[in-house]
Amino acid sequence: MRTPMPQKDAVTRKWYVVDADGKVLGRLAARVASLLIGKHKPHYAPHLDLGDHVVVINAAKVHLTGRKRTDKVYRWHSGYIGGLREVRAETMLRTAPERVVEWAVTGMLPKTKLGRAMARKLKVYRGSEHPHASQRPEPLDLARAKEPR
Repeated sequence: MRTPMPQKDAVTRKWYVVDADGKVLGRLAARVASLLIGKHKPHYAPHLDLGDHVVVINAAKVHLTGRKRTDKVYRWHSGYIGGLREVRAETMLRTAPERVVEWAVTGMLPKTKLGRAMARKLKVYRGSEHPHASQRPEPLDLARAKEPR
């Protein structure tokens, strides 16, 4: 008996909207990454992009536990000599909260072309407004124990 392999054109992608208001960043990122990868689907395959689109709203109201708000440091390098940039999480949440959520989620995705394709299905917005109403995203409650089927 042959193993059924999902075809690219047979994949149906849903849209979900996740409210990050008061949610812990790491737990939120883990659930969103799982949706982007497609692990909640019965025909999951690790070498295929079968995941759904996820819209995260209220990224500015995400919660960091412990002393991470003051102690956590985001670092990146421009590629030039002396181009190391460091910003504390407190400043990052004030200036670019979308980037905090995006970096947390993409850190949990594969570091390949496939992972970058999955990351393109993530849309993060600072406030509660988003331009994806025409896709009719389903609200997803992260407090539930199981993911959608």
